Amino acid sequence: MAALFLYFLVFLALYAIIIHFLNKIRNFPPSPYPSLPIIGHLYLLIKKPIYRTLSKISSKHGPVILLQQGSRRLLVVSSPSVAEECLTKNDVVFANRPRLLIAKHLAYNSTSLVWAPYGDHWRNLRKIASIEVLSAYRLQMLSAIRLEEVKAMICGIFPGKRYYGENVSDVEEAKRFQAIHAEAFLLGGKTIIGDYIPWIKSTTMEKRLIEKGNLIEVLLSLQETEPEYYTDDIIKGLMMVLLLAGTHTSSATMEWALSLLLNHPEALGKARIEIDEQIGHDRLMDEADLAKLPYLRSVLNETLRMYPVAPIANPSKFRPERFDNPEGARDGFKLMPFGYGRRSCPGEGLALRVVGLALGSVIQCFEWQKIGDKMVDMTEGSGFTLPKAQPLEVTCRPRACMRGLLSQI
Repeated sequence: MAALFLYFLVFLALYAIIIHFLNKIRNFPPSPYPSLPIIGHLYLLIKKPIYRTLSKISSKHGPVILLQQGSRRLLVVSSPSVAEECLTKNDVVFANRPRLLIAKHLAYNSTSLVWAPYGDHWRNLRKIASIEVLSAYRLQMLSAIRLEEVKAMICGIFPGKRYYGENVSDVEEAKRFQAIHAEAFLLGGKTIIGDYIPWIKSTTMEKRLIEKGNLIEVLLSLQETEPEYYTDDIIKGLMMVLLLAGTHTSSATMEWALSLLLNHPEALGKARIEIDEQIGHDRLMDEADLAKLPYLRSVLNETLRMYPVAPIANPSKFRPERFDNPEGARDGFKLMPFGYGRRSCPGEGLALRVVGLALGSVIQCFEWQKIGDKMVDMTEGSGFTLPKAQPLEVTCRPRACMRGLLSQI
């Protein structure tokens, strides 16, 4: 038995050495040593959140590294200049998507906007989302609705069907919606071993994904024009992307932003002063005011840098002032919370409007305080959109200068 174990150790060592030299011969980027048989570097990615793990690996091995994820290779880039090269003149090389288990079931066999392979079908979906839903004209046309929703949030009374908070119109349906929503993002954030080691079947996870996919209610309006193309699965996949990408991501960003501001009261005070000076106390802010609130935008940028909805950044100290520069909000390729190139998020404009308006409004209208003297827990949880491990709990009260206006809403 001891001899067998010794042979196994010798095999592992020889395998790691051979793979290491093969990568050098192929002129591959640097790769952490060792890469184990079958699993490759999967053992390095056990610790969550994954973006912090990748940051530590990059700091040790360099700005461009190659990881072997079972049968798949993963290129990790942590240099703004290299990211620019990858996502500008070479972005078509990185425009495809792997066929993972989650894409098979939640994205209807990789036919949705997020998971569709690069090609004519994906370009058509992108065109629909960008022109019919997320264009500047459409966003402006629906700005009044978003403002009313923010007012409703402030009042604590949401119109129509409500799935969160108090006074929910249909408790059972609300619970079902919340479960679907939470499940989708939890599954999206999990590493499914069968995606990287094909002969290991993730039967339990696949069953959950199948059940999840069958619960989506669909809108069929596009089928009236081109029913042969806009099948049920295409419509369901598109609506799922718009629903999931446009709700939890925004609320999670707001929660992280408010948590950071409570832990940094000087930044919260600076944001409030800016809003008071630019808008005053006689009216609520609206989306048109966002252009006059550069510090609020810096708070959002810093939040997205530290706790991005698609967690791939390199966070450190919360300092919104780092974005006080003439280079603009994107700051080159140092900040890419919505991606870049062909596969960048088409909902960036909507997200910044919604989160900016909502966060600015609650800062304008309420005094916020932590519960107790401890700092707000900033531990990251598991999930596709980087939720907080511990939901934010705070106390708030209407600001004295806003009581009159709030009573009229």
